[in-house]
Formats: sequence, structure tokens, C-alpha cells
Amino acid sequence: MNDQLRERIQRRLEALSDERGYQILDYVEFLESKYAERAAPTGILATISEGIEDTMRAAKVPITAIRTTTGLVDSAAKVMRGVAAAAGSVVDEAVKVASPSAPKPAPKAPPPPAEKPPA
Repeated sequence: MNDQLRERIQRRLEALSDERGYQILDYVEFLESKYAERAAPTGILATISEGIEDTMRAAKVPITAIRTTTGLVDSAAKVMRGVAAAAGSVVDEAVKVASPSAPKPAPKAPPPPAEKPPA
């Protein structure tokens, strides 16, 4: 899809309620099933979020509850990405410290004792 068409659709979507947005999502998924391969969600939490959302919609749960639930799952995904990034940083630092090729600072020699003036 070209950028102009994507932006035009985005402008139209922003003016709609969540209920109408879900109707459009249903139609897009119908078109996808008929004419294209289904795009897979990116990541395990996105897959879980979409599964929860689809289940809640099938059970006719109110839109506000669906929005709140998917918002919580998205927040959890952000937290998990942060935890993963922090863990990656810790591992990188540990590898740098433990690496035998890393130059180690030479130990400092203690300063010579100061001479005491004669009393």
C-alpha cells in the first residue's frame, strides 16, 4: 500500500468510534482471508493480545472493557521490552568485564611513605 493511501485511510479511521473501528477490522480481516495471506502479529504478547481481543469481541464484551484489557496487555509488553533491554545491557557489561581480551587496569603502587620531620 502506498503512503498516500495509508495516510488517507488513517485520517478517516481517526474520526471513527471504537465500535466502527472493530467493524472495519472485521472487514479487513475478511478481505485478508479472501485475497491475501494473514499478517502475523509481531511477538508473543501481540499474539496474546489479539487472541484476548478476538475472544472478548466474540463474547460481546463492551468496547470499553476490551480497550482497557488490551491497554493492560500492551503496557505489559512495554514493561517486558524494558526488562529485556535492561537484561541485555547487564549481559553485555558482564561479557566486557569477563572478556580475557579486555585490557585490565594495572594495579596502582602504594605511594612511598612520607618522611617524618625530625623532632
